[in-house]
Amino acid sequence: MHIPDGFISPKVYIPLYGISAGLWAYGLRKIKKKLNEQAIPFVASLTAFCFVAMMIAIPLPGGTTAHVTSVALLAVVFDIWTAFLSVSLVLFINAVLFGNGGITTLPVNALGIGFIGSVVAFYTFKTLSRWKKTVALFAAGWLSINISALAIAVVLGVQPLMGRSEDGSPLFFPFGLSVTIPALIIPHLLIGIGEGILTVVVYKFLERTFSEIFHER
Repeated sequence: MHIPDGFISPKVYIPLYGISAGLWAYGLRKIKKKLNEQAIPFVASLTAFCFVAMMIAIPLPGGTTAHVTSVALLAVVFDIWTAFLSVSLVLFINAVLFGNGGITTLPVNALGIGFIGSVVAFYTFKTLSRWKKTVALFAAGWLSINISALAIAVVLGVQPLMGRSEDGSPLFFPFGLSVTIPALIIPHLLIGIGEGILTVVVYKFLERTFSEIFHER
């Protein structure tokens, strides 16, 4: 789901860099008030887990990839802002060191995967956990990755409208919404099952293993 450089118009990624920068700054202020010496290694460990999860990418038609993200896990264990910043860091490292994604597209990926995914997961879990925690965890994982995929698909799908060359061909990503939405949503409907299971299994393991941390939350 990482978008590489060259696919997104500056008309899109420059404004999104501004939005992302504001959210990154706000998020840093928020988590500084919450994180303590005990929580920092825990956050670092789950961020590393997120990094590994995103490295296992399945190529999809149209030049993008699909993979589990563990965004929902970070959001339900911690909060929206910790998850967003952690995922943004992972996306940056992936882009710089491994060419998985891009620098110009970092805000698109960070907002689509990190921010939107975290918001969806956090509030899905918060709403459904009053009824049944396991269902809430699975739904948080499944919905977060699918809504993120939809957001990325929309951004990609509008790129043909952002500029064309003299011969009429798109300057950036060439496929419209009729291609990008099914191309991303259909595989992620299945990948979301894996994301949901991952969220349930790892959360339950962490809850048992680090019960003292969960009790303090």
